[in-house]
Amino acid sequence: MTIEAVVFDFGGVFTSSPFSGLHAWHEERGLDPELGLLAVFGPYDQDTDHPWHQLERGEIALEAAAEQIKAVGAEMGLDIDLKEMFGALGGESGARSDVVEKGLALRASGYRTALITNNIKEFSDGWRAMIPVDELFEVIVDSSAVGIRKPDLRIYEMTLEQLGVAPENAVFLDDAPGNVVAARAAGMHAILVEDDHTSAFAELDRLLAEG
Repeated sequence: MTIEAVVFDFGGVFTSSPFSGLHAWHEERGLDPELGLLAVFGPYDQDTDHPWHQLERGEIALEAAAEQIKAVGAEMGLDIDLKEMFGALGGESGARSDVVEKGLALRASGYRTALITNNIKEFSDGWRAMIPVDELFEVIVDSSAVGIRKPDLRIYEMTLEQLGVAPENAVFLDDAPGNVVAARAAGMHAILVEDDHTSAFAELDRLLAEG
């Protein structure tokens, strides 16, 4: 087994997890974080017609998604204002410099590198400005640009095809358990990145050393 490519998620890998941040945001306000995150993001380990999933596939705009999510929340007894919610997280933390340095070092060492991000068109300029994307990645697959989002296996297959690497020769890092499970189903090695992200990168180092 030889690892030829390292494929990254963005949020929760190069930055702190937005899920953790929003969980804390709900708790600070005495709200049920599990219920709130379900209303905003839907069942995130699935690919459904929830408005956030449509947004990440580039099928609807953020404004329309916000209105639909507010309606979803109302049906659950919640008053959801996406602008307020994400505004509270704005600038909370930047990119993790150690992860950026690791990505640059991997590419300089000859590993193929790629990014698969579930993202939205309206956030594109913002997240791209946080890290040196062109220096870090040979391939960038943004769900809102390709119309497919994790955990759909096709987004992993598309990325591997663009890299020209077999799935068994690639490792994927993501903070969402469902996306890690899907990467493994696609034949890739996969590592879950938790809030303490250093353990995931130690696992990556062990995996690379084995090859």
